[in-house]
Amino acid sequence: MVERALFGIVKEVDGIEIRRYDKMILATVKGLSDNGAFGYLFDYITGTNSSRRKIPMTAPVISTPEKIPMTVPVISDEKSFSFVMPSGYTMDTIPLPKDPRVELQQLPERTVAVMTFRGRAGERDVERKTGELISVLKRNGIKTKGAMFLMRYNPPFTPGFMRTNEVGVEIE
Repeated sequence: MVERALFGIVKEVDGIEIRRYDKMILATVKGLSDNGAFGYLFDYITGTNSSRRKIPMTAPVISTPEKIPMTVPVISDEKSFSFVMPSGYTMDTIPLPKDPRVELQQLPERTVAVMTFRGRAGERDVERKTGELISVLKRNGIKTKGAMFLMRYNPPFTPGFMRTNEVGVEIE
């Protein structure tokens, strides 16, 4: 089992979780398809970095879908695809990427509203779940302060019915 981004559940509201995430470092590629970005990030964690060291894979993989309008970005103001780095690293100790398309950034602690769902996370599924999440937040007077994003937890070879995904957004 891989390390997962660390968070605590603050509360549950109408089928969603409000979580407080610890600060985390992301390795991100912007402006490419998920498949295109994945290759650059995979190269980075398998040794195409300043120390030529392998970095363990973690979960989730985070992406910002193109079709969801971006407001104040959580991760990026354009399509992005990110790997969460293991919690033992700091910005001073994480190996630097050799490829300039891979950017490292540290996200501060933040509070995020999350809705979990199963399946392959196709565009329609993500749009539907995003709409459901937005509706729950509006109904409960919870204000967002960032762009919607998708979190995927399983390797690509996992059968669709066994996959876990989440849509999320930072909240005030």
